This record gives sequence, C-alpha cells and structure tokens, in this order.
Amino acid sequence: MPHIKLSLCAALTFVVVSSHAFSAPAQQQSQEKEKGIILYNQFKTDVAITHLKIAAEAGDHEAQYYLGEALRKVKGYITPEAQSAYEASALQGDIYSMIRLSGSKNDLCVTMKNCPEDRKEPSEWRKMALEAAEKEAHKGNAEAMYLMFRLTGEDKWLEQSAEKGYAFAQYYLATGYRDGKGFYLLPSSRAEVVERLMKASAEGGYPLGMMGYVEALAYKKDFETLRFWNEKAAEAGYASAVFGYGSYLSKTPSEFGFPYDPVKSYALISTLLELDGGGGLQEYANDILPEIAEKLTPEQIEQAKQLSKEWKATHPPLSYFPDKL
Repeated sequence: MPHIKLSLCAALTFVVVSSHAFSAPAQQQSQEKEKGIILYNQFKTDVAITHLKIAAEAGDHEAQYYLGEALRKVKGYITPEAQSAYEASALQGDIYSMIRLSGSKNDLCVTMKNCPEDRKEPSEWRKMALEAAEKEAHKGNAEAMYLMFRLTGEDKWLEQSAEKGYAFAQYYLATGYRDGKGFYLLPSSRAEVVERLMKASAEGGYPLGMMGYVEALAYKKDFETLRFWNEKAAEAGYASAVFGYGSYLSKTPSEFGFPYDPVKSYALISTLLELDGGGGLQEYANDILPEIAEKLTPEQIEQAKQLSKEWKATHPPLSYFPDKL
C-alpha cells in the first residue's frame, strides 16, 4: 500500500509543491486558517479540517500543526495525513509539531513494518524539539521555556516561564499548586501563591487564568473584583465564562452581586447555541433559555436577539481555549 508510506520527501512536497499548485490568494489563506482555528477551538473539529487544509497546503506551519491535531482527534490516532502535516510543519521549525512527532510511537508504518528509510524516529524529533526550544528559551522566550518543561518534565522550566510572564504557564503552574503540587506548611500560603499566579495570568490576558482568579476571589468573598474578571473572561470569548456571566445576570438576587439583567442574560446565553461541536454548553444553553424567556416580554426577547448579534459582532469568537498541546 504505497499511498500510506510517509517520508520527509512527502512532507517537503506538502510544503513546496502544493504551495505552487494552490492558487488561493494569501489573504484568503489567512482567513481560512483563522476560521479553521476558531472552529477547532470550538470543538468543531470535523468542520475545521476543510478550512485548515487550505492554509496548510499553502505552507502555513501553524495551520499544518492544527490540521494534524484535528485529523488526529477525529480518528483517535496519528493518521498518515496527520503525520505528513506535522512533518511539514516541523520542517519549518514548528516546535509544537516536533513535540507531537516525538510522542508518535505507534505509526502505522511501524505496525506494518514498511516505514521509508528516511523516516525520522520519535527520538530524533524529540532531539530537534529540545534543541529548538532550548535555543529560544536561552534567548528569553517564555513560551519556549514552557515547551522545555513539556519536553523534560523539569519544573524549573515551568517556573521560569511563569516568572517571565507567559500567561498559560502561570495558569498551569497555579493549577498544579491548587491541586496539591509542592509543599506548603499552611493552606493559606498555598492559596496565596495560587491567587498570585492566577492574577498574573488573568492580567496577561489568558481567559482560563481569569476564571481561576475568579475562583480565588470567590473564596475571599471579593465579589466586586470577581464580577470584573468574570465579565472580562466573557468579553474575551471564553465560552464557559459567557455561560456563567449570562446565568448570573438572570438571577435576583445574584449570588455574587451581579445586576439583574434578563435581557442581556438571554442575549449572552443565546450566543452559545452555535457550539454544536461538543463541550456541553449548547445543551446547558437550551436548558436555561426557556427559564429566562419566562421572565421576558416578546419585545424584550427581540431586544435580546438583537443584542446577541451585536455582542457577536463586537467580541472575539467563542472558544474553549484548549491547551495547544
């Protein structure tokens, strides 16, 4: 079955030949990549593949990585097409793709014992990933420091990444401490470190960090600051935060002091109906909308529908913000 054989030559063909053969304008390729990543982050993986392929075949390394991820998630394993996309991306220096390939121990060609001679072993991809990430880390790249942590498992890299201001690493480190990582003599000391890291992540713009900070603020009963960050996370497009914020607006009195605004509540919850790819929020939205609608007049429901359209037009697309790795 020669069509399933993979090689670096095939990967290079993915980058070079297809980019010449594909005639879509650069602007369209960029738009398709953006649309594909949006859909991927909404768990609409099947639909995302079509858009990602356009940019991937034009040679965009990030689109190639996400295409590989989407294909892998749909099938539950790294398919030959996903492998080719990862390799094309990795050959352009994409460390995420190198990391994914470094963990690919059950390639189909290995099982069938028909791998091409120029196939790189996972250990080779790991070596390339380590060299590339370490080089960037030593330049002060905080994201590369996080990738060094993922490659080595050494906490020092995660801590350095967080100290350098990488918001995802701050959140990741905070969740580890929250869940029992490390030793703290007093629970209050652990809570203080978690809160500090979550606050830093929130201020760095990471929506899950914002909601992690909200959790810490709820424990402290600092409801004014809690409301601010819950709203900020919703405004950033974090789907779970949109549901929480919208739900709080429908209640009187609200548990955390949110103003009673059932029109805005209906509008926000309505935006979640497009999340039909998974994650469960569409089902939650369908459950709660009738309850909110009972509090509204027909005119108010129409106002809410218009407000929902305006919110979508003026805010980032909804996302679950899944970990890129």
